[in-house]
Amino acid sequence: MAEEFNTDSMLDMFLYESGQLLEKLEGIILEKQDADCFDDSDINEIFRVMHTIKGSSGVLMYENITKVTHKLEDVFYYLRESHPDDVPHMELVEKVLAVSDFVTGELDKLKSGDNPDGDEKQLVADLDEFLGRLKGEIKKQGIEMPQANRHVEPTQFYITPVAGDDSHFYRISIHYRSDTQMSNLRAYSATYALKEVAEDLLYTPDDILSNEASSDVIIAEGFHMLLQTKSSKEEVIALIDSSEAEEINFDELTKQEYGNALGEFGRENVAPAEQPADAAKSDDKEAKKEGPKPGDYVVKTKEAGKGKTLAKNQPKQQSIISVNVEKMDSLMDLIGELVIAEAVVLQNPDLKVPGLELSNFQKASGQLSKITTELQEVIMSMRMMPLTNVFQKMRRIVFDVSRKLGKDIELEVIGENTEVDKNIIEHITDPLMHLVRNSVDHGIEEDAADRTAVGKPAKGKITLEAKNEGGKVYISVKDDGKGLNKEKLYQKALDKGLIDKPMSEFTDKEIFRFITLPGFSTKEQVTEYSGRGVGMDVVVKNIQTISGRLDITSVEYEGSEMTLVIPLTLAIINGIVVQVGNSPFVIETASIKEFVRLGDDSLIHEPSGEEYIVLRGECFPFIRLNEKYDLPDSIDKIEEGIIVVLEHEGSQVCVLIDKLLQEQEIVVKPIPSYVRKVKGLSGCTQLGDGSIALILDIAGLLMHDGERR
Repeated sequence: MAEEFNTDSMLDMFLYESGQLLEKLEGIILEKQDADCFDDSDINEIFRVMHTIKGSSGVLMYENITKVTHKLEDVFYYLRESHPDDVPHMELVEKVLAVSDFVTGELDKLKSGDNPDGDEKQLVADLDEFLGRLKGEIKKQGIEMPQANRHVEPTQFYITPVAGDDSHFYRISIHYRSDTQMSNLRAYSATYALKEVAEDLLYTPDDILSNEASSDVIIAEGFHMLLQTKSSKEEVIALIDSSEAEEINFDELTKQEYGNALGEFGRENVAPAEQPADAAKSDDKEAKKEGPKPGDYVVKTKEAGKGKTLAKNQPKQQSIISVNVEKMDSLMDLIGELVIAEAVVLQNPDLKVPGLELSNFQKASGQLSKITTELQEVIMSMRMMPLTNVFQKMRRIVFDVSRKLGKDIELEVIGENTEVDKNIIEHITDPLMHLVRNSVDHGIEEDAADRTAVGKPAKGKITLEAKNEGGKVYISVKDDGKGLNKEKLYQKALDKGLIDKPMSEFTDKEIFRFITLPGFSTKEQVTEYSGRGVGMDVVVKNIQTISGRLDITSVEYEGSEMTLVIPLTLAIINGIVVQVGNSPFVIETASIKEFVRLGDDSLIHEPSGEEYIVLRGECFPFIRLNEKYDLPDSIDKIEEGIIVVLEHEGSQVCVLIDKLLQEQEIVVKPIPSYVRKVKGLSGCTQLGDGSIALILDIAGLLMHDGERR
């Protein structure tokens, strides 16, 4: 049954589901990369993934994706049916990843509005050659060759019923689990699979391609099909993907019962009027051979360790929905505006009139604050996503790079379920990729003999770990390689003119940070992965844009560890509002180490004009915000103001302010491009009295003419 439909309405579903399937596919492949072969469950799952993507891409007429996935489906069809021995496992892994890369590339084109026009011919030819060798091996082992995995283009497949003597008639009802995503597309996958054996096929709802709302109907009422075919029950059941199904009801009908049932599917005049049940049963010519009665043949799926009972005809409620990210961003912006509006109300100057009775107002405002806080927490939790997908990409990078470099490396992943704001995830993916590549290329030794010589196993190990502590997320990339040599790092930076001080004036941590300087590289020769000196400095810049930092520790001959320290979210922060002159500023609470009052005797003046504060025997750079930003009517004498000691990435700076105003949640807003040119500012916010406060960027304050003070 074919109907006209708008492919644009299905594109988002196709991209989402295909992306999810490809992530699952890579997870299976990389998990079994070091195994001898794929087990039966892996083969079936990979076959199902390819079959689903093939069907979906065929509907949308993306022929190159359809051809590639169908060819790989052929490979796993033969593996599933014939179970041959001595399959070249690593070559098979590379073939699957090549198909995954091709399809991912085409999906990326679709996401950017381009046509998926990649040339699939060479990849299909390679898979054909591999399949040919596989078939030859099957014949050599004396295994019976399975029937070919035929593919018919997804055209109209409703056929006028012409029943033969060997035709069978079935009623099939599929009830999907309540948390199944895009059940209409899964329902179409079932019809697509059955069309190859169908003499006649009808289904309801019949608008699964043109109406996204049909997904809700399928979840609540099930997906129902009438099938006329020459295939047996077992053959039909084998074609239906039951991975997301909670229950499949399978009834065999007589020809008369089938004709009566057609009326339920919108084919009123196709068959004679419905007969009484007794009359239908008494018709010996039309009766089928004795077998399971309607409702007897039921396929049920259960989660591991859990039994499920399905209440008949009970509606199933969908518990998870997909929401456009732009809508989430808009909702987050509205929550931010609500937080600001709340501050405007609660800090209104009219409330400061002496003698006002505000007890009722304070009760109401307390309830408003409670609701606003809970609403904020809910929307923040909705934006939180686990790092699972990001870590999955790192598995692939380790696999590809280690094979190309000829290194045997194991990747251990810890804490992949740690949740981070979606916007943060988008900013850390590329930096994390650079760190992982750096560990594979620079960290792990080139020769395994160098490892065994110092008592380490020949196989290198990289540990990728994420954890949540104190409102920050720590993502570390640790290797057990050769570590960093401080003398070599210092000499390299000195030779390149990046530093001009003796080594004794640098701490170990500062020397390790040389590798993040632009143009710095320890590689003598430029390779595909490193040697240009443009990787680690990009990492630092990208991380600083989200108020994060990079910590580096290393022990020579034992390994190195690079840790990204990033905030949970960028939208709302806790801040201290301070005042300099008539201008309010916001300092993030996490950056403040202490507030102190000092006298002029703690101040040191350099001939160059720079000033330093001596605090408990230590010397820190000193910044007067009134001079830096030309603010009149502010305090000049440090004993009359307050010194704020700020810390960023292990470096500290002292800032002079006039007074402290309050602590509050700050909704971060972007600032105009011309303001961004001023160093030391990262954003702005609106305060309760309606005034605008600039948010200080501690990293920017620590920089002077592009270098640290």
